[in-house]
Amino acid sequence: MGKNDVKTKILIVDDSRIFRSAVEESLAGEKDIEVIGSVWNGIKAIEFIRTNRPDLVTLDVEMPDMGGLETLEAIRKFNAADRTLPPVGVIMVSSFTQKGADTTIRALEAGAFDFITKPEGKSLSESMESLSRQLAVKIRYFASRRISKKSAVENGPAVISPALSAVSPPPVILRSTFPPKSAPSKIQAVLIGVSTGGPRALAEILPRMCEHLSIPIFIVQHMPPTFTQSLAGSLNGRCRYTVTEAENNMIVRELFAYIAPGGKHMLIRRRGENIVIIVNRQPPEKGCRPSADILFRSAAAVYEENTVAVILTGMGTDGTKGAAALKRAGSYIIAQDEETSVVWGMPGSAQAAGAVDEMLPLGKIADTVISLVNKK
Repeated sequence: MGKNDVKTKILIVDDSRIFRSAVEESLAGEKDIEVIGSVWNGIKAIEFIRTNRPDLVTLDVEMPDMGGLETLEAIRKFNAADRTLPPVGVIMVSSFTQKGADTTIRALEAGAFDFITKPEGKSLSESMESLSRQLAVKIRYFASRRISKKSAVENGPAVISPALSAVSPPPVILRSTFPPKSAPSKIQAVLIGVSTGGPRALAEILPRMCEHLSIPIFIVQHMPPTFTQSLAGSLNGRCRYTVTEAENNMIVRELFAYIAPGGKHMLIRRRGENIVIIVNRQPPEKGCRPSADILFRSAAAVYEENTVAVILTGMGTDGTKGAAALKRAGSYIIAQDEETSVVWGMPGSAQAAGAVDEMLPLGKIADTVISLVNKK
């Protein structure tokens, strides 16, 4: 097998034999993915990993004997025991229940790569198609990131197989299409767009921002309904601000962070002396609903140059066109760097379009935003 033909090895962990079979069947036709095992609980998963190391585990959130969070922690300890090998990754598999969403958010904050939801299609074929679509794309993003990091250490630029490069071509960095500028003198809002890796990134930067700011913060995190509510609840417990899932016609206030509800767009409008939030179910943009592009464009119209926008880790290109609109209005754009991103799709795309003023590691973003907002 050639270097470009290496398969991503998958272990399926779920207490439902039917669902394990469905996952295996959904991946059967993927030439770059190989299912090497299927077990029914976390205890069996750890036993399997010790003897037949996979690249990635699909991990059920709720299982008897050893649940998803406990198994994730055990995998983290396994990875920490030998740092000479690439860590075993985890994609959580969750139901749409509130309990499932709450546990999934905790898992993502603890380091799980991403998650999928168990399909609820009207037919078996529809469910299988949904499962295959969700899972295969995320496995390939994981594999491309893994190859990129390994190659950067060992061989210089990565050689990525056609199957992986078709998912997310590496950004071509262009000279900025906007003139260099300093940050606005009076920033009135912070805007954040994020996808894969978002809960962990937000858990790191948002509490610090909220400790030192008072202006409103607007967040688009790509997630389905129920999960954004769980995310808001988790972040609210960490932050000085009130962090809430946005609702239609909310009046924007200081010391509040608003998260776009899953499956709906969030935008802002000026209404008399107030700025209000609009939530709607207009069609997805670039496959995203909520969409950072839509939020960013609306903010450019309302706040003009008086915002700072942050584009964090995530798949795809959402946020790039919106960042360009903000730049034209005079706003300041920060993007997360490749090294600290789980997936460098969104920030890399914005950088490639020349719409980014600063590219920063995650650990420096909060303090930079604080400095920009509070500068005298």
